[in-house]
Amino acid sequence: MSSPPVAPPGWSRWLVPPAALAVHLSIGQAYAWSVFKPPLESALNLSGTESALPFQLAIVMLGLSAAFGGTLVERNGPRWAMTVALICFSSGFLISALGAETKQFWLIVLGYGFVGGIGLGIGYISPVSTLIKWFPDRPGMATGIAIMGFGGGALIASPWSSQMLSSFGSDNDGIALAFLVHGLSYAVFMTLGVLLIRVPRTEKPVVDAPSAFEGVQVSANNAIRTPQFWCLWVVLCMNVTAGIGILEKAAPMITDFFAGSSTPVSVSAAAGFVALLSAANMAGRIGWSSTSDLIGRKNIYRVYLGVGALMYLLIALFGDSSKPLFILCALVILSFYGGGFATVPAYLKDLFGTYQVGAIHGRLLTAWSTAGVLGPLIVNWIADHQKDAGKHGSDLYTLSFGIMIGLLVVGFVANELVRPVNARHHIPAPREAVDVERQQPA
Repeated sequence: MSSPPVAPPGWSRWLVPPAALAVHLSIGQAYAWSVFKPPLESALNLSGTESALPFQLAIVMLGLSAAFGGTLVERNGPRWAMTVALICFSSGFLISALGAETKQFWLIVLGYGFVGGIGLGIGYISPVSTLIKWFPDRPGMATGIAIMGFGGGALIASPWSSQMLSSFGSDNDGIALAFLVHGLSYAVFMTLGVLLIRVPRTEKPVVDAPSAFEGVQVSANNAIRTPQFWCLWVVLCMNVTAGIGILEKAAPMITDFFAGSSTPVSVSAAAGFVALLSAANMAGRIGWSSTSDLIGRKNIYRVYLGVGALMYLLIALFGDSSKPLFILCALVILSFYGGGFATVPAYLKDLFGTYQVGAIHGRLLTAWSTAGVLGPLIVNWIADHQKDAGKHGSDLYTLSFGIMIGLLVVGFVANELVRPVNARHHIPAPREAVDVERQQPA
């Protein structure tokens, strides 16, 4: 684990995306935490706020561990990072299983939230730099394939978790057993990624493709001193805030919008809407990020932010009069939400090069932690106050949607301000060469 595993001659680069997917599909279970909320509330006598604590802490730790651990990931390589992610993520479930069995909720918060959250952050950034180096010709597509797994992990974990709780029981013993099975199963699945991952033998792994180290190269420490980094931080934060604002409250939102209509939305239909949003989130990660390879990163973010603002405006003005319009606009917004996550590593590569792109990406993910608090807070706080004021239906969300439009406009302006990085932040070419040589077999 002390040095990155170098690909032998003839190694196919198409084995690297499955390695990344093995990790991202596993840690994508985080989006399925809501399956465990009702059983935990019943078994341990928790409130809804308390049962959300493990998930909230996990997302916070995702951002923090990605930010502070990014340099270690770059230094030690993808196999080291995936191994750390495997140990932390699986151990988090095992600690949570002990907490459920002994009815000690603090152990579940510690296990799933703190320990597992570290696994989320390190696992999320573990393959990014390696994928970009393997696919210098299609970095958007490569990172989109991997990050698609994080968005789609819940599509596997949700029904699987529900089935286990039905089979094992939804009391504390059944929850503990479900956590145990999760921890052991994900350890096995993530091991596939650990065994498959390789770094390129040379800086030009594809004939006739650009070198992975071609052009501007900026260190992580220098990157955070540039206005480009902070413009992208704002871009990502605004885009994620807009998407998560719908995703977090999707089921009650569509129910509220059409509660007074002749065809109200049933509980099962609302659940189906949530599943559609998850599919759009996942499809956007590969679809839009691949499109960015053709039209450019700045242009695709113009689409995410500009068209996203238009979708919110259409929902605010006409959403309560047409279910198809409401659903279509929400699906487009969620596809942009997923696409924004998947495209940003390639955008960073374009601006800062591949030298420490994983570490830079990790620091940028603090924007996700911020948005994870900001988006739900805006939508829920305003909806609660509007309800207290006697409003109902779509009126609960009009003000918050207006705020989301404003935030997307702020993100659009920040994207327009992105320019090439000033030469004073570039690192000297010999330093790059030394790092490349270190990855070559003796």
